[in-house]
Amino acid sequence: MLVRLLYASRATQEIDDALVGGILQHSQKHNQEHGITGLLCTYSPGNVFLQVIEGGRAAVNSLYNAIVADPRHRDVTLLEYAEVSERRFASWRMGCVNLNRINTGVILRFSERAILDPFAMTGHACLALLEELLSTGAITIRD
Repeated sequence: MLVRLLYASRATQEIDDALVGGILQHSQKHNQEHGITGLLCTYSPGNVFLQVIEGGRAAVNSLYNAIVADPRHRDVTLLEYAEVSERRFASWRMGCVNLNRINTGVILRFSERAILDPFAMTGHACLALLEELLSTGAITIRD
């Protein structure tokens, strides 16, 4: 059974290329071994992570539990969890988008303000934002 999990968290340190690179390197190797796909978005104001994870229920649940326990994250908030019939982010073991490089109008389409605050958005709106980024080719790291 496939599931999709969407969560937001805050980094415990400043989000920089080294932090994101380390997360992606580990994720891409781990995710391939466990059949997980998804997309990680970073946003420096507030040190926000927004991530969607897809795969088998046991693998996704296990990964989410590891994220909750990861000291690089705080304020981990589950935004959406659903059984799905197909993956939306199947092309990426873990794609990445730096939302600081996105036109703020894209964020404003789904949010009250042009600043990403997934903690004040619905899970549905966050997922719609990620799908918009997918359709516009904004994903910067592909594998």
